[in-house]
Amino acid sequence: MAKKKNGLSPAFYIVSGIVLLLLFAAVIYYVFFASKMEMNPAGTVGNTAGNLNNAGLFCEHNGTVYFSNPRDGGALYAMNADESNIRKLYAMSVRNILAGGDYLYYFQMNSSDVSGFASVVGNHSFNRSHLDGSQSVALTKDVVTNGQLIDNYLYLQTAGSGQPSFYKLKIDKSEQVKLADYTVNPACAEDGIFYYNGTRNDHALYQWNTANDSTSLIWNGNLWYPVLDGNYIYYMDVSAKYRLCRFSLSSQEIEILTNDHVDCFNVGNGFIYYQTNAAVSPQLKCMHTDGSNSFVLADGVFTNINMTSQYVYFQQFGVDGSLYHARLGSDSYRIFGE
Repeated sequence: MAKKKNGLSPAFYIVSGIVLLLLFAAVIYYVFFASKMEMNPAGTVGNTAGNLNNAGLFCEHNGTVYFSNPRDGGALYAMNADESNIRKLYAMSVRNILAGGDYLYYFQMNSSDVSGFASVVGNHSFNRSHLDGSQSVALTKDVVTNGQLIDNYLYLQTAGSGQPSFYKLKIDKSEQVKLADYTVNPACAEDGIFYYNGTRNDHALYQWNTANDSTSLIWNGNLWYPVLDGNYIYYMDVSAKYRLCRFSLSSQEIEILTNDHVDCFNVGNGFIYYQTNAAVSPQLKCMHTDGSNSFVLADGVFTNINMTSQYVYFQQFGVDGSLYHARLGSDSYRIFGE
């Protein structure tokens, strides 16, 4: 067999060329195909408004519940909707959990940040990961106070040393567009639309169309934390000590659901859970979405009311490691995990 002067045969160069060609093809495939994200179907929404308005600690997606476990420093966990097969996915403390397609999105905090957004310092970021918690990557280092996944964009309200910033970020990070320099809460979303209350000159109800990022006034009310359920917007009435009401999008009629002074609430699966603000006897209450059949679930002050298809979860105010749960509609509750 013929050899080059350097002692290497032509076969060596042929094999080397083939190997290099295969490596080049693999790189091209990864860059243009394997690294591309699968886009979400139209109508994708990352989490419910009620959960996100309560820190977004729980998120149900395709039968799996992803949650921030306060009994483990806020680490990211997953379980079946019936609370079986509980497993840990990610060690850092997380909030504002969203899910869509094959990915999770969440705001990551230091272990020392579990007391709230006001204390967030250092290693915070808004991340994307696979549903099993693997390959977590930071999409932005901004402090995200409210975020929602709508189709293929993350709508993020951020806070910093200057004025607030509201922008959208494509899930593959290929596009970022600033939308406002004032506070907009995108939590209440459905079918490419989200509803939010004004934060500048009024507390009226507005609609944001994500198809063209245009806004319009829906109702000149005085509300906070709108939550869409069916044809109704549930909200806290700012003008009447934050009592709970609902507004019909079709008839434009208002219904008072309770005259209790409310601190926080959540709506879903035919129930409303809410915390009353009372100096003498604060309570966590439950009622049907029409305001009927109200009952006291727990005496005391509770917060971060999150709901899944089967359970309601809540924490004792000021006790970061606490977590309680009750089956939807049940009049008794227990410590989660016991």
